[in-house]
Amino acid sequence: MKALIICKSICHNNTIKVSEAISEVLNANIITPDKFSKEMLKKYSVIGFGSGIFYMKHHKELLELADSLPSDIKLKAFVFSTSGWAQKKPIDVHASLREKLKSKGFEIIGEFYCKGYDTWSPLKLVGGISKGHPDKKDLDHARKFAEKIKESF
Repeated sequence: MKALIICKSICHNNTIKVSEAISEVLNANIITPDKFSKEMLKKYSVIGFGSGIFYMKHHKELLELADSLPSDIKLKAFVFSTSGWAQKKPIDVHASLREKLKSKGFEIIGEFYCKGYDTWSPLKLVGGISKGHPDKKDLDHARKFAEKIKESF
């Protein structure tokens, strides 16, 4: 199994921390969406797509990348994200990206979501929310998630 993680992490590097934890288990390469080329689809058996959540969706660069992919892909994929607004049963913030990937032929084999420090606009006035996240416990959960992904091969 050869794994690739495509990650867009801005602001506080929340999502790159999660990417690195997942990569430790999968021994995956991590790149940003602008470094991806379609030729990479031939080199990997599983691709992870992750970013922070912006206006209830993944980062627009990740969504645009998904739109640009060919429609005959026969690979496995997983989706992950971080957000300051993590709840027990979050709104399905992965829906848009997941459906785009499925429409291109990806088999979605897992999804992961955790809190991330957030200082978006008005939250900055109060020092942000979800301070300290992702924390050790969040990253341990990310590693456990990656173990499940690894078992699917």
